[in-house]
Amino acid sequence: MTLSPEAEERLADLVELQPTKNAELQERWGMESGGEVHAYLEAELADYYYRDEDSLIRATPAAVAAVTGDEAAAEHAVTVSTLQRTVLEVLPGPDEEPDSVVATLHAVRDGGGDPTVDEVRSALHGLADMGVVERVQRTVPTFRLAVTRDALNVEVAEPA
Repeated sequence: MTLSPEAEERLADLVELQPTKNAELQERWGMESGGEVHAYLEAELADYYYRDEDSLIRATPAAVAAVTGDEAAAEHAVTVSTLQRTVLEVLPGPDEEPDSVVATLHAVRDGGGDPTVDEVRSALHGLADMGVVERVQRTVPTFRLAVTRDALNVEVAEPA
C-alpha cells in the first residue's frame, strides 16, 4: 500500500506514540474528535495498526518496517494476552498446514488451558490483526503463524 506524505508522517507518529489512544493522536494531528481519528486510521492506515486487549492503538510490525525502512528492525514484538501467547505456542509455523479454530482450541486444551471456542477465535483474530498470524481461507478459516517463532518477541500484558 502506497501512503501519502501525510499518512507517512502520521504512521511515524503512531509508531512513536504506541501504545496510544484516539485522544493523543487527535491532539498530535489537530483533529476535532476521536471519531475523526478512528475514521482516518480505518481509511488510511488500516493495514498498519491494531487495538490491543485494552483497546490501545498499536503499530503492526509492517508499520514499524515502513517507518524505519528496515525489515530487521521490525522484529515482531507484540503485547498479547496469556491466551494469545498460548495460541502462538501451539499454532503451526508459516510453512506448515494451518489449523482451524477447533484444532487450535484442542491444542490449547491439550496444553492445560480451558478456553471457550469463542475465546480462541477472538485470540486468533486479534493475532491476525497484529500481523503475526495468517488467516488462510478454506471451507472454514484456518490459521498459522505469519512469521517464524524465533522472530517473535512476545510480552504478556497484565490485566487492567
